[in-house]
Amino acid sequence: MKPTPRTQLARKPDRGSYDRATVHAILDEGLICHLGFAVEGQPYVLPTTHARVEDRLYVHGSVASRMLKTLKGGTPVCVTVTLIDGLVLARSAFHTSMNYRSVVILGAASEVTDLEHKRSAFNALVEHILPGRGAHIRAPSDHEMSATSVLCLPITEASAKARTGGPVEAEADYALPCWAGVVPLSVQAQAPIPDARLAPDTPLPHEVAFYTR
Repeated sequence: MKPTPRTQLARKPDRGSYDRATVHAILDEGLICHLGFAVEGQPYVLPTTHARVEDRLYVHGSVASRMLKTLKGGTPVCVTVTLIDGLVLARSAFHTSMNYRSVVILGAASEVTDLEHKRSAFNALVEHILPGRGAHIRAPSDHEMSATSVLCLPITEASAKARTGGPVEAEADYALPCWAGVVPLSVQAQAPIPDARLAPDTPLPHEVAFYTR
């Protein structure tokens, strides 16, 4: 992606990337995005889930959602996705940090009104949460479709930023007698908990039993 004045990284530009594959990989791994927008001068930043299909990002919610009603009108939006990979524990407070990967997308979203396009976006959102899940569950009814708004944001103005490695210290601090290093972090699935009303003989799907992120 070609950087723009709004996405060009000014601080720590060496950590930035405009590589499309890098941006897509971070979006695909993240489960939560935050949408930032303003209504009559009041800023809001709200979390939701998302799904990427090629160069488009989809979000959805109730037709009564103020966020979606605002954004489908063309209000500028800033979407961020952040993955935390580790705690960077330095010998000083100033250099204590985190390892992370993040993406920022700027633009304006539009409402998906074509029924087949909307159904496809619904399926993409389900598959983003758990690949393979769409084949085992009921598709949205017409009533559910009409009660839900789906928005599409082109991924055309975006940048990625990441930090890796250990602490970077002031030279004099390396002599301090305290532990320093990195505590790696990751999202790890635990044993699935069946629904209380699940039939006892219902098999556990492979994609649930071996879910990883």
